[in-house]
Amino acid sequence: MKSVKNHFSLIIALLSILFCIQIFIIVDRSIEAYKENLANNYSIVVVSKKQIKEKEMLLLDESISSVQELPPDNVIKRLNTNIDKKNMNLLKLTLPKFYKLYLYKFPTPDDIKKLKLNLSKNKSITKIEDFAKTHDTTYKLLVLFKNVVFIFAMVVSIVTMLLILKELRIWQFKHNERMSVMGLFGAPIWLRSAILFRLAIVDALISSVLIFLIFIYISTNKWVLLQFQNLNIKVEVFNLVNDSLLLLAISLIVSVTLAAMVVLGHKEEV
Repeated sequence: MKSVKNHFSLIIALLSILFCIQIFIIVDRSIEAYKENLANNYSIVVVSKKQIKEKEMLLLDESISSVQELPPDNVIKRLNTNIDKKNMNLLKLTLPKFYKLYLYKFPTPDDIKKLKLNLSKNKSITKIEDFAKTHDTTYKLLVLFKNVVFIFAMVVSIVTMLLILKELRIWQFKHNERMSVMGLFGAPIWLRSAILFRLAIVDALISSVLIFLIFIYISTNKWVLLQFQNLNIKVEVFNLVNDSLLLLAISLIVSVTLAAMVVLGHKEEV
């Protein structure tokens, strides 16, 4: 019964670490997908005194993916003015050229500054509307959310590893007499602690299998899929190969490393 309790404690602790790591991975993927979606919808409006060819505009900055010229009728409609056809035709002739610039990726504030600087090199361009206020707010919220999740995952992982370390030390104290007897017969430290390492490895494997099953369920859950659908993004919640191998490797590294720390610490005390 005590053996089962030891296993259960370590498995739950490792599950907590793996769960936090995978949640951070999902959040990171979600933010990248959302940024890609924003990039597809985000555009910069440029006003020019004369017509600029698309190729010429694309050469101004490598981040520009496409250029769309706004028809004069659309611009006049936005002005919401009631003028007759004669004056409207005259207005169309005197209006500057308006362009929408689409980017390859969702830009950072620094990217926007660089883009505006490159666009301003063209003397025909008189105004650049980058919607910086809205853009900066959205970008900072995304970065803040990602950082909060990262810090939370780190804190939980560190606290949990300390608990695992304590649990392994308790297990070692319980088997101290047996290990001392093996030491009297000349058994090396790694052989005396073989059961401890076996406990760590077995629990790492069990926790990896459990986290695999948990996220397989989450990745197929209709409610979870609906939330991503509402955000209009596609996110791979759990990659069967890459994520499974990553979490297995982390689980083994954490458990074996902590077991080695306990063993080396015991050696120093002796």
